[in-house]
Amino acid sequence: MAINTEPHNLLRADVTRQLLLQRSLPHGQLRESIEASWLRSLDAGLDCQTQLEADSFSQSDVRDLHESNKLLLDCAAPEVELLTRQYSAENALVMLADCDARILAVKGNSDVLDNAARHALNPGVCWSESSRGTNALGTALVDGRAVKIEGSEHFLDRLTQFSCTSAPIFGPNGNTLGVLDLTSERGRVQQPLEVVQMAARSIENRLFSASFKDHAVIAIHSRQQYLSSVWQGLIAVDPDGDLLGANQQAHQLLNIQDGMLKKHSLDEMLGISASQLLGQLMQGKTYTLQTRMGALYCCLIQLPKPRISLPFATEQRIKRFGEEKRPGLAEVAGNNPRLSRSLKMALKGMAHDLPVLLNGETGTGKEVVARALHDAGARSNKPFIAVNCAAIPEGLIESELFGYREGAFTGSRRGGMVGRFQQADGGTLFLDEIGDMPLALQARLLRVLQERRVAPLGGGEEVSLDIRLICATHRDMRTLVAEGSFREDLFYRLNGVGVKLPALRERTDLPEFLTKLLASVQNHMIGTHTTITIDSNLMDRFSHYSWPGNIRQMETVLRASLAFMDEDETLITEAHLTDDFLDQLLLEADGQGCGGILKQSEHQTIRKALDEHGGHISATAKALGISRATLYRRLQELEQEG
Repeated sequence: MAINTEPHNLLRADVTRQLLLQRSLPHGQLRESIEASWLRSLDAGLDCQTQLEADSFSQSDVRDLHESNKLLLDCAAPEVELLTRQYSAENALVMLADCDARILAVKGNSDVLDNAARHALNPGVCWSESSRGTNALGTALVDGRAVKIEGSEHFLDRLTQFSCTSAPIFGPNGNTLGVLDLTSERGRVQQPLEVVQMAARSIENRLFSASFKDHAVIAIHSRQQYLSSVWQGLIAVDPDGDLLGANQQAHQLLNIQDGMLKKHSLDEMLGISASQLLGQLMQGKTYTLQTRMGALYCCLIQLPKPRISLPFATEQRIKRFGEEKRPGLAEVAGNNPRLSRSLKMALKGMAHDLPVLLNGETGTGKEVVARALHDAGARSNKPFIAVNCAAIPEGLIESELFGYREGAFTGSRRGGMVGRFQQADGGTLFLDEIGDMPLALQARLLRVLQERRVAPLGGGEEVSLDIRLICATHRDMRTLVAEGSFREDLFYRLNGVGVKLPALRERTDLPEFLTKLLASVQNHMIGTHTTITIDSNLMDRFSHYSWPGNIRQMETVLRASLAFMDEDETLITEAHLTDDFLDQLLLEADGQGCGGILKQSEHQTIRKALDEHGGHISATAKALGISRATLYRRLQELEQEG
């Protein structure tokens, strides 16, 4: 028999009749997970006709409950506010409960509830499965995963008029801290499970950072675009390389089983010490690690407070953090006259409060250009605030931009949360991937830009803004406007000065650019002091490669090449390229995969050098900038190839 995911009243009557008479359930009438929950409810001695009675709690009891869950309340406040606003038109309720399913706070329109139901949702009332039967709050905690309970799937008759979606909230060590719930009248509103799950993930990330406020917290992911999103992995480390904590996503990315975290070191998992990794991340950029699990992108979320003890080299990087010399406009433009002219116009435009819109393919360095414009202007000593509109979930971006007021939520953070607009006041706000901004939010952004005033979520007085605005996108904005996915009036408001950033394959100064980038990458890599160069034949191949990932790809290739060099090597050759990139390079060389071209070129260079130095191995290796061991390996390859 097919499983009926939401039995009608008649079917529910048959189910409950058998439940009362036989203390069992007809097989196949409920989803497997719901049937298991009903059986647990039955074992707990519950009756489907039980009323929604609730114990009364004193103000002192409620204060103690809120105080013991203060961190959870603080970290959940923005998401609860956003869900409430998002579903306000449907009279939905957003609830937060602790790890025992005791109600901490309820937001939304409670007119859909009668007096008994309102009383049952007072702070402190328990909604565990053993006391209320199958319900989203209690069942999510038992199952340890997000659940959706539709109408008649509720165990109690009094709850069949509601649809509820809940997701558990896990702490930094995998322990359950609470549960988030979205409830509405049955059939009134769609409740995507993912919406509540993402809100719970965001709460977990805030909890993680707050729990390790005295340590360095690093975000990791196998896909760079997932950094700064709710799906990023988070790890807390100390300078000895010990992993102090990791969220659920990090456990999966690092392939660490729950409870086994303390048995691993950062060096063991990532192939780099904590001090080295922190030293790299002090540059304020994303750092790419080549691990046994593949490429892993990392960025620094927070610095340790108070300062942990670090080796001198890393400590010096911390002192220079924020003071590192970033590329200026001239360096960014290189020998490209058109780009140089565009950037000069953008700088003048910003001085007269004109917004700048950067357009370029992914990886063309849009944020680097935005920082260079900020640093070159009169506000260089003021804040530069960057927001990636594509990385923040749609339901959370509004609070990120506009913040929320104090008192918007029971137990909310004192003083509220300041949004990115206010953080950038007096300086520059950089909105990356503006083309991915939700259409519903574009109207509010337009109003803020027109009036130069912003109000936090939850009401309160509007605050005047004094900002310079830079936006960036890899998408064709005019096409988005024509398709109706981006407001035309907002596009013309943002496109004060348009700047087209060329892809690497379009640059005429690629060898010079590559050489400068190599010097920059080498300077940021700990332990490399000797000047490194690129083999001339390989440089020629680089110059004719399309670089689909642009600067980001080029930087990753150079970092990997430097990492694979022996200590006494000074020349990057084909031997230092990863197999994956080498395949791409070779396949693109003639469009059909001329796999031997680079090797032939390298072998010719070796033969020539050997002849020039009379077959002397040490002198030849020194001239080629490679180690004796590497040269011997190359000679063995020559012999094998005959």
